[in-house]
Amino acid sequence: MDMNILGFMPALLPVALSPGASFTLVMNSALEGGHRGLFRTLAGTALGIYTHAVLIGLGITAVLVSSPETFAFLKVFGTAYLLWLGVMLILSGIKANSGGFADIKHCVTLKQAWLANVLNPKAILFYLTVVSQFAGIKGDVFNYLMLASVHVMVMILWLFAVSQMLIFSVKKTNPLVLKKYVNIAGGMLLIAFSLHNLTQ
Repeated sequence: MDMNILGFMPALLPVALSPGASFTLVMNSALEGGHRGLFRTLAGTALGIYTHAVLIGLGITAVLVSSPETFAFLKVFGTAYLLWLGVMLILSGIKANSGGFADIKHCVTLKQAWLANVLNPKAILFYLTVVSQFAGIKGDVFNYLMLASVHVMVMILWLFAVSQMLIFSVKKTNPLVLKKYVNIAGGMLLIAFSLHNLTQ
């Protein structure tokens, strides 16, 4: 096995710890659904990471990226999906200012978290250009799954820790006000991330 897991960590940490689509969705889920919503979003994100590992290990990612038309379509579709999620979060935050929780929750589902990761062009390129450098000469599916497991572990530890601070803060402040600002800010970040991806 010629993987370089130790060398992978310095390349992974800036990506895993920086705010992005997964970070935004996890914060929303932690606020809306508590621990259950948090674990659902973390599980969906982890499945997305493993999906990238399998696709690149099988050579499918390289085929998709090698076709400019296919990758352009994927970028547009992925951007549209993240934009939709961003708008839903903003609307949820705006309505939180004037209503109760019963009819305005927008909890991110496992499928939505998975799609947000799988359709993210940055995640696709990260596995193709960065992760592939540490997967060894053969770069088989097993090697990519091992690196993906490291990615998942770091992602879960980081997002779980940050979300716990958010859940704790709910007990110290008005949850309706916190929900409003987290959802609106998160939705705007998702829209910004998606538009930035489209221009890359």
